[in-house]
Amino acid sequence: MGICGIDEAGRGPWAGPVVAAAVILPLKRRPRGLADSKQLTAEAREELAWAIRACAIVGVGQASPEEIDQVNILQATYLAMRRALEALPQRPAALLVDGNSAPDFGLPTETIIDGDAHVACISAASIIAKVERDRMMAELCARHPGYSFAKHKGYGTPEHQEALVRLGPCAIHRLSFKPVRPVAAHYGL
Repeated sequence: MGICGIDEAGRGPWAGPVVAAAVILPLKRRPRGLADSKQLTAEAREELAWAIRACAIVGVGQASPEEIDQVNILQATYLAMRRALEALPQRPAALLVDGNSAPDFGLPTETIIDGDAHVACISAASIIAKVERDRMMAELCARHPGYSFAKHKGYGTPEHQEALVRLGPCAIHRLSFKPVRPVAAHYGL
């Protein structure tokens, strides 16, 4: 049993799932260079994700766009976090969660604002969640051509806005999100 870091990726995008990771790092021989995933290049994140998986205990969970629309992004994030925790092959002793709120996991839990930048196990979870979500968005890009999901990962860029207006929302858009709602209504969704 160890201390588990939990973080998510993908709360803000207009499309795709929210993904969470739960990571228990070993006490020794941790990968060097752990940091907030947003501060790393895609290549550095990929290398670190491989190194984390080689030495740590990792669980990943997600909540779908439909679940996000049904329960809201915060509750969907909590659902993804619970699923990541359930995916761990062992139960941790305690949890460190990035941010200022967390669901009741039934375990001792501490929230840490900017934990992804300051706590190794949360940084590792941040990296795993981001890499997993980016891979998912690249795969979803192939299934939903025209939106460039592999490029912007579903975030609200001008290119995404233009494609959304031109093509309408696709199956992975979050219809409850303010920028998507009027376009969805225009297309009768």
